[in-house]
Amino acid sequence: MSKFSGKGPSQRQLRVGENVRHALTQLLQRGEIQNDVLQSNVISISEVAMSPDLKIATCYVSPLGGGDAKPIIKALAENAKFIRGKLSPELNQMKYMPSFRFREDTSFDNYSKIDALLHSPQVKRDLDDSEEDQ
Repeated sequence: MSKFSGKGPSQRQLRVGENVRHALTQLLQRGEIQNDVLQSNVISISEVAMSPDLKIATCYVSPLGGGDAKPIIKALAENAKFIRGKLSPELNQMKYMPSFRFREDTSFDNYSKIDALLHSPQVKRDLDDSEEDQ
């Protein structure tokens, strides 16, 4: 979910964010960014949230297989202008080329916490009681 507006992203923001995510993923797969940290890690771009004016792209990043995302985010931030220039031809339908910001994707951590809660003994006990009532 986008962090920019209270009512959620528009269809246009979602569509443009997905196009930017796809182009950025392709750039990382091709290995065009000359950085040891980025070339030695497999990186997942789970979401790109666009600002309402489509001038800022916030990219949520996580290393596949876990690990520390801070060096990856730092390397991407250092190469943000290079990334913007490389993606410009692929995103030429956009009026303005967005500025890129990179953040750690914590959604998988949230999912694992919820999963752990659902499998906790207290919840299992409540679920077993409700099944017996039926």
